[in-house]
Amino acid sequence: MYDLITIGDSTIDTILAIDEATLHCDVNRDNCLLCLHYAEKIPIKTSFQSVGGNAANVSVGAQTLGFATAIVSEVGDDINGHVIRDELDCLGINTKFVRCLPNQQTRYSVILEFKGERTVLSYYAERRYVLPELPATKWVFYSSLGASFEKLQRELLAHLKKHPNIHLALNPGTYQLRKGLAAIHSILPHVSLLIVNKQEAMRLAGKKMDAPALCRALHKRGVSTVAITDGTKGSYASDGTACYYLPAYPIKPISRTGAGDAYTSGFLAATILGKSIPEAMQWGTANAGGVIQKMGAQKGLLTRRQIENMIRRYKKIVPKLV
Repeated sequence: MYDLITIGDSTIDTILAIDEATLHCDVNRDNCLLCLHYAEKIPIKTSFQSVGGNAANVSVGAQTLGFATAIVSEVGDDINGHVIRDELDCLGINTKFVRCLPNQQTRYSVILEFKGERTVLSYYAERRYVLPELPATKWVFYSSLGASFEKLQRELLAHLKKHPNIHLALNPGTYQLRKGLAAIHSILPHVSLLIVNKQEAMRLAGKKMDAPALCRALHKRGVSTVAITDGTKGSYASDGTACYYLPAYPIKPISRTGAGDAYTSGFLAATILGKSIPEAMQWGTANAGGVIQKMGAQKGLLTRRQIENMIRRYKKIVPKLV
């Protein structure tokens, strides 16, 4: 029996920290452009490589918090694919369900870090996803896949209907969001926990709303618990009866890469342990606070004791009803 099985693409992330760039933003800073000098050599301040992808990051986060975790993913039969499997093995993640595809490339991302924020350039390899026969598990975390995700999603939905005791956590990726509710509406009633950022929530809802209204709209689609992150502004979470807001902890970031996945693994871990929504928000916020103090999506992931210590440190910052 696993505590958690994650499903999603795995990547090799190359993180490049740069100084010589500029930002051009509108008045409200809702839309900003990262600008580099065209046809020039841009110096790199520091660089770092790591295993990434939502499913990999969340599985490592859960494993760090003491949960038995496996990952379902597909990688190419190339150096990057073997590095991903070896690294996840070393971190204690069961990689039995990682398929290595002959003559295929592994997904990768180049992440530009500038002034604490990141811009991600992603390569999506063509895939024909197949859901393996899953072992017994308490939770499944379903996340970012490429353009051909629908077949695997149908297989996952059939598995959930056959095993109604499994809880599903969903964090849809770029291709899933591009197809919107038309592609994923059938799985939403089976989602125990939906975690998205505010922009993703608006794409799913189909209109701009404040976070509490977005939570209500997503509950109407059948989701049990909704968590919405809003970057440095904090996060919201709702069970359909009460909606809470928690500010981000005042931590100066070195890099924000992986903060969302760290929040997800912290929130999900607390939920698996039976903690309340306000407690889960604190766990997620603390875990994200650890990650933003390191380069990469996994180096700063916290243990249970470290999460509890950070929550005590910021004990005056608590979730409030909105």
